[in-house]
Amino acid sequence: MAPLDFQTTLSGAGDAVIALSGELDLSGAPALDREIEELSRRPEVQRVVLDLRGLAFLDSSGLRVVAMAERRLSSGGRTLALVRGSEAVQRVFEITRLVERLHFVDGAELNGGAA
Repeated sequence: MAPLDFQTTLSGAGDAVIALSGELDLSGAPALDREIEELSRRPEVQRVVLDLRGLAFLDSSGLRVVAMAERRLSSGGRTLALVRGSEAVQRVFEITRLVERLHFVDGAELNGGAA
């Protein structure tokens, strides 16, 4: 089991990209939640992008962090986007129907700056 690790990159365009790797579960969820909360307080951040491509596992604790991040950011007039992860990770979003509520982008869209 690989613990959650993430790297945050800020762009001049107002994006904060958090590249996740490892497992987003009960042990890693609080750290990611704190990072997103901190970013939501920064006036220059208009969009938070969670890059799920390096994520190996996602449980209900991770889903809660993502859902709460979307709520927190949208209430402040900001957006959350998710770069699609592996089939296993995407399946969790599909089963819970969060795929219908959240905004997913492809990595190519992220690299091109559009979403």
